[in-house]
Amino acid sequence: MNIKYLLIALIAGFFGIANQSLSAPFRFVGGDISLLPDYEEAGAKYYDGDGKPISDLLSFCYDEGMNCMRVRLFVNPDEYTGPEADPNAKQDLAYIIPLCKRIQESGFALLLDFHYSDTWADPGKQWTPKAWEGLSDEELYVKIYEYTRATLQTLAENGVVPEFIQPGNEISYGMLWGPAGCENPKKVYASSNENWDRFYHLLDYAVKACREVCKDAKIIIHTERVAEPQYLYDFYSRLDSYGLRYDIIGLSYYPYFHGSLSVLEKAMDTLESGFPDKDIMLVETGYPYAWEVPGTNQPVDYPYTEAGQFDFARDLVAMLLKYERCTGLFWWWFEYNAKDTSLSGWYNAPLFDSRTGKVTEAFNEICSFGSGPFISAVAEIYDEKKDDPGYWYDIHGRRIPKPSRPGIYIHQGKKIFAR
Repeated sequence: MNIKYLLIALIAGFFGIANQSLSAPFRFVGGDISLLPDYEEAGAKYYDGDGKPISDLLSFCYDEGMNCMRVRLFVNPDEYTGPEADPNAKQDLAYIIPLCKRIQESGFALLLDFHYSDTWADPGKQWTPKAWEGLSDEELYVKIYEYTRATLQTLAENGVVPEFIQPGNEISYGMLWGPAGCENPKKVYASSNENWDRFYHLLDYAVKACREVCKDAKIIIHTERVAEPQYLYDFYSRLDSYGLRYDIIGLSYYPYFHGSLSVLEKAMDTLESGFPDKDIMLVETGYPYAWEVPGTNQPVDYPYTEAGQFDFARDLVAMLLKYERCTGLFWWWFEYNAKDTSLSGWYNAPLFDSRTGKVTEAFNEICSFGSGPFISAVAEIYDEKKDDPGYWYDIHGRRIPKPSRPGIYIHQGKKIFAR
């Protein structure tokens, strides 16, 4: 484990101590890499820009400048047998624990994405997990709290404490609607009061569990209505009126679904001016290097070629860098690689060419958004050769007595979660 990186990731990454002024935001860059274990097990072969084999994808991503990885989590994916069953939506708690450990031990921050469902949760489907069906709203408040808390405690017991947590995935129309096909799905709309009390309480209980177990994690509320900036403004304004305690506005943006970069730019303008106390992260984006993504419903400004993907990545990064509050950029399912594997898949917009396994030119362009390697005067905080082995530090880098309350601490060069 890279001890100095681990310290810096906690201290510099959260408090802006990096190769830039203290006033500048630290920018995280990476991607959703939730299916990597399956690709590796299936023998997927990845190659760098020169065509040389990549022995470990996480190490390659770290060396190229990525500093944060996103992992999705479903409740009981084996229990979903509906029409949209997908073998790629398989990440239960047992699946993600070793992946999350590996991500953090490789030097990355971790973004945990709760899909409070047994399958993909997005604006068109937020179905309640089968095991939770039939619960009253009040019982669901308790259930989401208990499930979130127990999940995070289990992760912590395995040495994993996320730096970022999404309580819900693309929840612009609410979550935990009910069983698929029910007459009253309990959706929410930003312009209507209906179901908002219920939605707020679900979120509030989930956030409460996050704060109790991972008190220093940043909470992301994730939506995808970038083509409707007024909706986004109304949605987050309503959350503020309820007093929800969260830190970051998370967005999805796919040009083949949402429109040109000017659409995203207008949404960013609206959110940065309307919510100056919130950071903004693009937690999902992507663009094909060949072939369209199934279900595409928008004309696009870039050809579906590797050069077109590169141009999109270049223009996206340049645009996002104009926004001081934009602190994260994540490419969705970038590890998708069909070469030499029999894994099913439908996504045509990763950062590796499935025909060759070779990294696309857009990869490094995306990496350029990040603040680079975490560097600071970390030796002044901890030096494994010189420092007293009995010292403890909080994540501000302050030396403290042995912890007396739960939280994340540094002791002998290791991140420790005290319960």
